[in-house]
Amino acid sequence: MKIKEGFAKRQIAGANMVVPVGAAAKELNAMITLNDTGSFIWDCLKKDMTLDELTERIVQEYEVDRERAASDAEKFLKLLSDNGILE
Repeated sequence: MKIKEGFAKRQIAGANMVVPVGAAAKELNAMITLNDTGSFIWDCLKKDMTLDELTERIVQEYEVDRERAASDAEKFLKLLSDNGILE
């Protein structure tokens, strides 16, 4: 899975925001605010990545246990999927 074309992460007033651009702006008329972990995951998903690969990257970056990393990744991926942001 990876981020669809048409969505970009931008720094707006010191916050990481996901904004739709181009044709995607017609489908999603909103912005999503990302915390630091969400921003890290977003950056990971610029290329195609499995849940296991993403979980491992989170474990390495934040030194959390695998179960917690997988749970957090699944929740974030669901948010992206529900909003049509994942391929």
